[in-house]
Amino acid sequence: MTAVIVLAACGGPGSSGDSAQKAPGQHNSLPQPSAAATNAEQDTTQAQISTFALDVDTASYAYAGRTLKEGRRPEAGQIRPEEFVNAFRQDYPQPADDGFTVQVDGARMSGSEAILRVGLQTRASENAARRPANLTFVVDVSGSMAEPGRLDLVKQALHTLIGQLSPGDEVSIVSFSDEARVLASMTPLAASADLHAAVGRLAIEGSTNLEAGLVTGYQEAAKAFRPAATNRVILLSDGLANQGQTEWQAILDRVKEYAGRQIALLTVGVGRDYGDQLMEQLADHGDGAAVYVSTQEEADKIFATRLPATIELRARDAKAQVVFNPSVVESYQLIGYENRALSAEEFRDDSRDGGEIGPGHSVTALYSVRLKPGARGQLASATVRWQDPDTRNPSEASNAIEVSKLSDSMWASTPVRLQVDLVAAAFALQLRDGNAYGMDLATLGEHARRLASASEDPQVGELADLIVRAQAIP
Repeated sequence: MTAVIVLAACGGPGSSGDSAQKAPGQHNSLPQPSAAATNAEQDTTQAQISTFALDVDTASYAYAGRTLKEGRRPEAGQIRPEEFVNAFRQDYPQPADDGFTVQVDGARMSGSEAILRVGLQTRASENAARRPANLTFVVDVSGSMAEPGRLDLVKQALHTLIGQLSPGDEVSIVSFSDEARVLASMTPLAASADLHAAVGRLAIEGSTNLEAGLVTGYQEAAKAFRPAATNRVILLSDGLANQGQTEWQAILDRVKEYAGRQIALLTVGVGRDYGDQLMEQLADHGDGAAVYVSTQEEADKIFATRLPATIELRARDAKAQVVFNPSVVESYQLIGYENRALSAEEFRDDSRDGGEIGPGHSVTALYSVRLKPGARGQLASATVRWQDPDTRNPSEASNAIEVSKLSDSMWASTPVRLQVDLVAAAFALQLRDGNAYGMDLATLGEHARRLASASEDPQVGELADLIVRAQAIP
């Protein structure tokens, strides 16, 4: 087995107008990732530094869970291992200020292999303590959204969220199908009855002109922009664009332009057929995050709990850099983050885009590491760099680990959360590559069940259930 370093976080039926919809993720000029898209193993004699933009997306894990529960395996190109790990709760210490804590720990596996984890954590905040927000909801009402668990789920979630927001917040609502329509211009929460009425008017019609919806949504957000507020566009869609401008780069360029004006994007995916690649890339270019919901319980968790508390940002353009000691480490391999990779020089280039991180978020990434014989001394150092959301002033935080600080055994003497991280990552690699450090699904399932019992965490129990479901699929 190759060892690992872990940096941890946090069309259906409808109108005939949708009859030409493409298969999930199939857009004009949309690049489809290889089923075996992985980062290459790096020899430290030639490459000692690994750099990437932070990412708190979780859509890949949530959508994989839905497909497995339906008796289907997710497509390999839809599996992003870092999002499997990011989906799980961590227990890293929070910083006293608005920056990050960097926690580094790890464990030996067999022979020269080891697991190292660098946990990055921001400080949480109460909903009542945050700055006001301008939220523009862009809602897909095309024919494919008629399937149960799509528009009906979105409407209920919006009703719930309106009841959870603070008095200083304002909301606008845009719907789109063949064209975009403003159902509510930016409206203060004092007029929540008007917002509930606008949600009630969301109705299925036509095809999916995603470009029109996003452009209109961003225009509404720009008109009502408040410098002292958090300004965000929230796209709710199955991501199956088939009308208007559907070329990949054209849509991404528009989103990136508005992100440069400090209007961040959150994509919320729904539906059995789901344009995963487009929604994930929209979030990356829009300085935001991608999540996926398939049940009312998941929607309530996102809209009633997570979104109100994490609307504002702690850090803009956050990046991580891990420097390996070549006298200790023979080779390493980053697990996941394939589309977030940066060069070493881009780490301190503040014009280069990174990830946007909200309050109370943790971030995780994985490396395979092979130690040299008799390794001792510092193994690696990890640094996170970010910009203040308002001033754009850069800051950094770092930590390092000695070889002697590695636990002797991954499964016997390491924190439960580190073991969960490894099982989640290995499960993703099994689904994507069919190879997970020599552990088959049966072995992963045994570890997951044990960890679910030890942690009493229902989310880990769900992971164990998904592994069992994957075993049952030929």
